[in-house]
Amino acid sequence: MKTFLAVYTGRPMDQHAGPPSDDVIARGMKGWQDWMVRHADALVVDGGPLGKTKKISADGVSDITNQMVGYVVVRAESHEAAARMFENHPHFAIFPGDGVEVMEVMPIPGQ
Repeated sequence: MKTFLAVYTGRPMDQHAGPPSDDVIARGMKGWQDWMVRHADALVVDGGPLGKTKKISADGVSDITNQMVGYVVVRAESHEAAARMFENHPHFAIFPGDGVEVMEVMPIPGQ
């Protein structure tokens, strides 16, 4: 089994037409919980929402924005199998999220 980081992408809420209705929130949270139960055997880290971002570089620390709004870590036989886990995910099928980006967590060289 391989390990994959899945990053939920989206836009800040102030860039949407408005916050989701209570009905959309309830349906979305139910869908998300159902997804977590269906894939419980593959979950390595439940993850969660992400807050504001700071970038640290040779230039120091600065506030930045990006499209990352949440994450989860899963195990799957292949990259394709991991990606298929997120087809029709409530993050974008119900909520106003943009998508899910899935990448393999590679072994550290030399270890």
